[in-house]
Amino acid sequence: MAKEKDTNMFEYTDDSIKTLDWKEHIRLRPGMYIGKLGDGSSPDDGIYVLVKEVMDNCIDEFTMGYGKTVELSIENRQVTVRDYGRGIPLGKLVDVVSKINTGAKYDSKAFQKSVGLNGVGTKAVNALSNYFKVTAIRDGKEKSAEFERGELIKEHKETKSTEQNGTAVVFIPDETVFKNFKFQYEFLENLLWNYCFLNAGLKIVFNGKTYTSKNGLLDLLHRKTNVDEIRYPIIHLKGEDIEVAITHNNDYGEDLYSFVNGQHTTQGGTHQQAFREAFVKTVREFFKKDYDASDIRTGIVAAVSVRVVEPVFESQTKTKLGSLNVDVNGPSMRQFVNDFFAKELDNFLHKNPAVAEAMKKRIEQSERERKEMAGIKKLANERAKKANLHNRKLRDCRYHYNDEPPAKNREEFIAKQNETTIFITEGDSASGSITKSRNVETQAVFSLRGKPLNSFGLTKKVVYENEEFNLLQHALNIEEGMEGLRFNNIIIATDADVDGMHIRLLLMTFFLQFFPDLVKHGKVYVLETPLFRVRNKQETIYCFDEAEKQKAMKKLGNRPEVTRFKGLGEISPDEFAQFIGADMRKQLMRVEEGDHIHHLLEYYMGKNTSDRQEFIINNLKVELDAPVETE
Repeated sequence: MAKEKDTNMFEYTDDSIKTLDWKEHIRLRPGMYIGKLGDGSSPDDGIYVLVKEVMDNCIDEFTMGYGKTVELSIENRQVTVRDYGRGIPLGKLVDVVSKINTGAKYDSKAFQKSVGLNGVGTKAVNALSNYFKVTAIRDGKEKSAEFERGELIKEHKETKSTEQNGTAVVFIPDETVFKNFKFQYEFLENLLWNYCFLNAGLKIVFNGKTYTSKNGLLDLLHRKTNVDEIRYPIIHLKGEDIEVAITHNNDYGEDLYSFVNGQHTTQGGTHQQAFREAFVKTVREFFKKDYDASDIRTGIVAAVSVRVVEPVFESQTKTKLGSLNVDVNGPSMRQFVNDFFAKELDNFLHKNPAVAEAMKKRIEQSERERKEMAGIKKLANERAKKANLHNRKLRDCRYHYNDEPPAKNREEFIAKQNETTIFITEGDSASGSITKSRNVETQAVFSLRGKPLNSFGLTKKVVYENEEFNLLQHALNIEEGMEGLRFNNIIIATDADVDGMHIRLLLMTFFLQFFPDLVKHGKVYVLETPLFRVRNKQETIYCFDEAEKQKAMKKLGNRPEVTRFKGLGEISPDEFAQFIGADMRKQLMRVEEGDHIHHLLEYYMGKNTSDRQEFIINNLKVELDAPVETE
């Protein structure tokens, strides 16, 4: 390529070609290795992926029959993981955690159906940690190595040891990468419970608390559901390399938890699709009726776990399984799962007629509701298409969560997908500020018109009858469930005043009432924006609560200017860019495991019971007792 003269154009020369070593590439493109970064406020933030990558290696040892206990402790941001497996071979200790393409996974005989394997994941943890130490104990000997941001700083000599065989890893996530991060123990507990549900007999000790499971996915579904909500006792089926647990409740949508070799595939993949198809096919054949697939799957709560040789995931974060055979020369995933259901589920339903009858009633209930909505749904969909052509309610982004990644630059594309976000806001001024300051590649904005309807106690028919709900459903692409969800993060962004809080509550009700699976799977958040701006001529500090404001005023001294933001529109686009970027503060909308969603909504959104009145009065008193802000 010829050089351009007298211009500022990029010169493409020998000096333009860069070769990064392994740690530089991981630190430059962390999203390719661990998905999004985050601050720990979301269960798929990077700090939890770091913990998982180390834990995966411990679980692989357990599945191979070595070491029944794994110990995890977190103190002052320092993570320590100790297993009692065979221990990393001492001579390869440094290579295993610092050289790409080094690990046991390349010998498929040693690790037939594993995920961790001391592969890329451990190197990513090393490169993205302030401090990383690995110790291996094998047959009376031990060896350690210490690193800083992937750079080896000390390799200890091999010494004698009286410790039990195994591997210990200590790391501190790099605060320059994971800014203002904080571990939420609830997310870690869910991760650990999943390990236990998928590995009966495994014992995990986390900061002194023990986690273990005897009944596998049956225990998982008991934890994820409320006994008052399910329509029939959980069906639990196990076979060679496959296990499923299934029931129905009264919710809309599908609540599916899928796993491959112990890895929680939050984006599903071929095994989850095979499960959905096989379940529908078996149910139709058992009842000898061609039920609509959506009627069969509406309200389903299920978990499926498979073990396969050399799983092919669509990215390093292993959240979606690609196409493969169950065994190297064995049946396809679809055939494998279908054969299992055709035999095991069909047998179960024949032997348990009461369960079969309860399932049939739930399916026929969905069928009636769908037929009642058919005409309304058709008109609503036509209206939505017209609205999309003639209004600007949705300012879309370029990447979407469930788009098929291209063959080229696949990892970078998937990293962008994980960042995809839609902000749901109200009013032109608020949506205008976000629209002007957003990242157009990964951030979309949906603008509501006025307060949404209180949807508590209403049927899903209202989603199609109410224009705002219908357009929101189409923007998210969730009419048929989570499979087509276009954004990884749904963020409710409303003003910090009474009206804004009310709109927030009404949107929460909408998601819990009609799309609870989005909430249960950690997709819905509430945006936190600063309440105050404290500044003098030298410095500006944004504060998210009264305590931060007081601290900022003390720091700046001499009566600084204090502004109270009452609405999102009062924050300029230049300022807003800081609050929806890499350091965005957001709260995950979540319900406790086993919570009865109907009772929860009835309490907050139903009629004014005495309990609810007392709750409002007590919380209002707290607000009234707080210091009054003057401008």
